[in-house]
Amino acid sequence: MRRPQHDSAASSLSDQQLGSRIRALRLERGLSLRALAATLGITPSALSQIELGKMRPSVTRLIEIISQLDVSLAAAFEQEPDNQARSDASAPGDGITVTRAGEAAVLTLGDGVRYRRLSPTAMPGFEVYESSYPPGSSSSQDGEFLRHSGHEMGSVLSGALTVEIGFERYELEAGDAITFPSTTPHRIRNPGEATAVAVWINMP
Repeated sequence: MRRPQHDSAASSLSDQQLGSRIRALRLERGLSLRALAATLGITPSALSQIELGKMRPSVTRLIEIISQLDVSLAAAFEQEPDNQARSDASAPGDGITVTRAGEAAVLTLGDGVRYRRLSPTAMPGFEVYESSYPPGSSSSQDGEFLRHSGHEMGSVLSGALTVEIGFERYELEAGDAITFPSTTPHRIRNPGEATAVAVWINMP
């Protein structure tokens, strides 16, 4: 029996690596620091701090940035940013790619929220992540709601999450799942005393 080829490039990404990827994506699109900051409603200094790895963006801020750059979230995990995640060149011809435990790329964002990429190669129409929210953390450090194109689905594996969508609030515990259009303003919080872990699927 053949052992599937595994993806060997994954690791935790430093704040500096994330910042440099954002900067590279911005430059690829010919945008100045000031122009991108203006579309985000933040100061050029704040965006510069993110690009230099001196400030961690929240989940909301990162998605706002990649939306303005017209790329998927997967692009933030790539060592050489592109419009979509690159396929592993060493993957077998039958399209099977395996990511071993501890190899999946991880982003640590504001409030200590961690996103672990579970889809190791570009998948048509969706991306899969494991998100971990420490106690008291939120997808938005300033309380802002996020909205962007597409749909998303989340399933809580452990702990509890509060998902606010529009004017409604949904309390999710382990085993619960939710699906909603990303165009509706939303934010995610962990009001509990234990880290909450969920699988999140984004469908741009």
